[in-house]
Amino acid sequence: MASLFTIILSGVGVLCVGVVLTAYIYIKNPIITPITYTSPTLQASKDRLYQHVDFLTDIQPARSFDNPQSLDTAANYIAFQLEKCKKATVTRQYFEVKGKKFQNIIAIFGDTATTAQRIVIGSHYDVCGDQAGADDNGSAVAALLEIATLLEQNTQPLPYTIELVAYSLEEPPNFRTSNMGSYVHAKSLKDKGVNVKLMICLEMLGYFSDAPNSQEYPVGLLKAVYPTVGNFIAVVGNFKDRSLVKQLKKGLLKYSKVPVESINAPESLRGIDFSDHQSYWKMGYPALMITDTAFFRNPNYHQTTDTIDSLDFVRMAEIVTGLYASLWEI
Repeated sequence: MASLFTIILSGVGVLCVGVVLTAYIYIKNPIITPITYTSPTLQASKDRLYQHVDFLTDIQPARSFDNPQSLDTAANYIAFQLEKCKKATVTRQYFEVKGKKFQNIIAIFGDTATTAQRIVIGSHYDVCGDQAGADDNGSAVAALLEIATLLEQNTQPLPYTIELVAYSLEEPPNFRTSNMGSYVHAKSLKDKGVNVKLMICLEMLGYFSDAPNSQEYPVGLLKAVYPTVGNFIAVVGNFKDRSLVKQLKKGLLKYSKVPVESINAPESLRGIDFSDHQSYWKMGYPALMITDTAFFRNPNYHQTTDTIDSLDFVRMAEIVTGLYASLWEI
């Protein structure tokens, strides 16, 4: 009996190890083969990134749902910057919420045909309440504009049509509703039958910390397999999009000097769907988020202290460079 009991215990132990290992592989999506850093030909400019965030955070009153004129000021600035790109087709997508008019700004590089495979990269430009919104989400809008600049400078054939979108109304009171600018955009693509290979959501890209225990997680157990220092960028996706998350993670590791982590988890896990990529999931499109992890790291999240002086523009430029170069790796 003792021998049988030992065999049963051993079997249970092996099963538990197998379950843990499987969960680790599916959630963390580890890169086994070492990746050598390669310096891309085109490099993002930290000075241009600063300029964009500086303009957006200076808009008064804050660019929130309650201040449509401020949102229009931000939209006009974004459109002006994108229209400098002669290779892009720039349009405005208007929509109404509670009798007020809002707009997404869209720039398409490459073939505009609905049948052409397309990568959508988007970020929201509105803020929550009266905050300046440097990290949330001025940092990501600046990244979007800098990607446009690099695409304009690019001399290589594009691997896909690249559609850049700046959204209005991601923040409360419209979060998780069909009023979100990203929902309006995603639905318009679905209605037209656009062939979207992947949507990449840029959500807070500028706050980093090298302090011990500066990184938190939605579940404490994640600290056992993820860093506790908030000096990395994260690629976030659901289980279905594991392969795309891994491809982008590899590209960022190859072309950026900033550490990269990834997580694939159920959409019910807190934070996994906390941005515009959720709108594309609702339409059945593959989508993921690149983020500095927001309130799991940044103490200024949705606070008036979310100001430009809290951002690291050197690391932001590294991430933008890496993301741009990774478009050829997806």
